[in-house]
Amino acid sequence: MVAAASFQSLQEVRSHQGQEGQAFPRAPGPQTPMLGPWTRYSPCLLGGSPGPVAPQRPPHRPTQRNPACKQGQGAAQTPPRLGPPSAPPLPPKEGHQEGLVELPASFRELLTFFCTNATIHGTIRLVCSSRNRLKTTSWGLLFLGALVTLCWQLGHLLEHHWHRPVLMAVSVHSERKLLPLVTLCDGNPRRPSLVLRHLELLDEFARENIDSLYKANFSKGRDALSAAVARREPRFHLDREIRLQRLSHAGSRGRVGFRLCNSTGGDCFYRSYASGVAAVQDWYRFHYVDILALLPAVWEDSHGRQDGHFVLSCSYDGMDCQARQFRTFHHPTYGSCYTVDGVWTAQRPGITHGVGLVLRVEQQPHLPLLSTRAGVKVMVHGRNHTPFLGYHSFSVRPGTEATISIREDEVHRLGRPYSHCTSGGEGVEVELLHNTSYTRQACLVSCFQQLMVETCSCGYYLYPLPTGAEHCSSARHPAWGHCFYRLYQDLETHRLPCTSRCPRPCRESAFKLSSGTSRWPSAKSAGWTLAALGEQGLPRQSHRQRSNLAKINIVYQELNYRSVEEAPVYSVPQLLSAMGSLCSLWFGASVLSLLELLELLLDALALTLLLGGRRLRRVWLSWPRASPASGASNIKPEASHMPTPAGATSDNLGPSGPHLPQMMLPGALERVSAEESWAGPRPRETLDT
Repeated sequence: MVAAASFQSLQEVRSHQGQEGQAFPRAPGPQTPMLGPWTRYSPCLLGGSPGPVAPQRPPHRPTQRNPACKQGQGAAQTPPRLGPPSAPPLPPKEGHQEGLVELPASFRELLTFFCTNATIHGTIRLVCSSRNRLKTTSWGLLFLGALVTLCWQLGHLLEHHWHRPVLMAVSVHSERKLLPLVTLCDGNPRRPSLVLRHLELLDEFARENIDSLYKANFSKGRDALSAAVARREPRFHLDREIRLQRLSHAGSRGRVGFRLCNSTGGDCFYRSYASGVAAVQDWYRFHYVDILALLPAVWEDSHGRQDGHFVLSCSYDGMDCQARQFRTFHHPTYGSCYTVDGVWTAQRPGITHGVGLVLRVEQQPHLPLLSTRAGVKVMVHGRNHTPFLGYHSFSVRPGTEATISIREDEVHRLGRPYSHCTSGGEGVEVELLHNTSYTRQACLVSCFQQLMVETCSCGYYLYPLPTGAEHCSSARHPAWGHCFYRLYQDLETHRLPCTSRCPRPCRESAFKLSSGTSRWPSAKSAGWTLAALGEQGLPRQSHRQRSNLAKINIVYQELNYRSVEEAPVYSVPQLLSAMGSLCSLWFGASVLSLLELLELLLDALALTLLLGGRRLRRVWLSWPRASPASGASNIKPEASHMPTPAGATSDNLGPSGPHLPQMMLPGALERVSAEESWAGPRPRETLDT
């Protein structure tokens, strides 16, 4: 009955609308689209005049309701008045407002909107040529190829940036510079009186080894020196098992060395050398240091003087040096050393504006096996730095005048993550044993000494000791040589962690030296020069011996110095600029274009979640409900809890009535379900019946 009444009302509305179209002419305006037989045309949704209403569900797009719909159907069926077209109506006070976030209905619509409105070049071609498959395919392949090329170049750029390459920027500056420190050693180590007899036994043992290897005879002077000391029973046992020998095992033919074993004798190895001279010197130094370890710690401080005069004259810029401008110390293998520690500022380059030294050079036969060179050890180093004469020094031969020109370079390194350097020793795991500024060589020596104490339970004599440690000596630590040389081999082959623990300084000064030598004094001036120097302390027996003198001039080659600074190849602004250039080259994109891509991804993710939720809801609603007999819930909705439309009973609630109560539908779904329940049977269903 309700369906028949609805169909009759629809026919009356159509006939009434046809009469109105004949009696009242249509006002000029935009052409109204033709309505199909089942199109719903409601003034409450479209905001226009009343018309036929189809039994279809309203569209999902936002609509604006007409305020006239609130006055009922009677007011809505009032025919329009004749006359000129009226002014456009004012916007409704109460109507539908646009939501905070709205999404398209499908992925196709989302992609079409993005390609049409995006600022990335080439995307519009994917939409405007959709009717031409050849163009669409061509532009799609071009777009994909450009995208792959862009990703490849961006990956290569980022990989190059992650390697942290640096550029070396060299600049030249000109200003007055302080002269660096200069350390000079005479190369004549002295025999300590406390261990003099032990050193004599070592010399006799060395003569036996050299005679057995090379059948060489010592001079009478050295033999007399050895015999001059009365032989006594030593309180120190010299390990005669460690002796020089020719190595005949495979791979060592023609080599000379000595054998070292641990305390149990189960682990032995040969310390071999290709040069016999180097083998004799290293073997002798090993036993020499073993004997010096018996000296008390205070001996080193009280043994700083030297017999005679090593520095005969000193001048700077035409003025004599002062005694307070020298620091003296004694090195166990390089003899008496002087450090010229004057605070002198170089005013001009040249020999006349530098430091001039006249030195007495005499090779004393105290320890002839420690060194085979006659001359002066010279090292130029920075202020408050420890001079390591065994690594960075050079020699000046007697009877010559050497002019040493200095050129200074300042190196500024970048810190992490570009390079592994330290500023003043910050962050270094190794504790420096030298009371000076941080240098990498000082750190390496300190690291090796600490590992020596940890591994061998004693420290090497030539290096400073950590707190609470003692020097290695065979009297207290048997077979310490085996442990020392094993550890030293690991240091030479970079198997110790000292290299990684000791970074380079981030700021340091490197001195580039160049020297020139000439014969001094010359044959014509040797007589009066040696006589004049005799007045300054040169021994009389050396007046006629030019080979006992040396002159050294230390000057700045030029006051200009180079500053070498590291700069990153790709800083953060440069990296962003390079990435922006690539994006602009291939797609004409900018930062806002990337934000558009981000917006597309977020919209796609939200649309995926929304459509997935709807699909799950449909699947959940399509599941058959379990009957009460099967043990499921037997709760039935009561009629008092459900709205009953006019002309219908509680038994006729529509297709969703007995399964899904209205109170369980949330939000907009509840409103749509309510409209379908109250609208009654659809006209299409009535016609089909």
